[in-house]
Amino acid sequence: MATQQKNDPSGPVPEIHTERLLFRGHRLDDFEDCAALWGDPDVTRYVGGRPFTREEVWTRVLRYVGHWSLMGFGFWAVAEKSSGRFVGDVGFGEFKRDIRPSMEGYPEIGWVLAKWAHGRGLATEAVRAATGWADTHLPAKRTVCLIIPENSASLRVASKCGYSEFARTSYKNQPVTLFERIKPQPANGRLD
Repeated sequence: MATQQKNDPSGPVPEIHTERLLFRGHRLDDFEDCAALWGDPDVTRYVGGRPFTREEVWTRVLRYVGHWSLMGFGFWAVAEKSSGRFVGDVGFGEFKRDIRPSMEGYPEIGWVLAKWAHGRGLATEAVRAATGWADTHLPAKRTVCLIIPENSASLRVASKCGYSEFARTSYKNQPVTLFERIKPQPANGRLD
């Protein structure tokens, strides 16, 4: 699936368009949608294990914006094109996690979608678009992700999008599996 990419003239966050989704930078008016997303226990069951408070969500949104400013990558607010409805947060971070093996220096992809968007193939579409953007715009030859072993839906998405397991460890006293995706080499064999 091809994606169209363009820079948002109002800021440093690029827009990505897929068949069904629009990726853009987070705005102040996204806060209520983010708070609902991260406050839903069905959504956060495998991401932190509990609903997040509004204060924690506010810090998360600020972290998204800060990533783009400081790192040149970050998380997008993702909306359904046909309805404009908020789908979730998808993107890359550098979280400086206290984990072994270390993932520092490699953009870590994450995706969290609203409950209504589950089971529709939107996570796979979103992760493919994000990794496509990373392949073109990030110098890193490797991206990583962390998934709780019980999260079968995210394990399937990661596999469909080219991520393979490289370690099993624990993070914050919980078992996790670490995955990596190596940037595909162009046909000419050069990584430009």
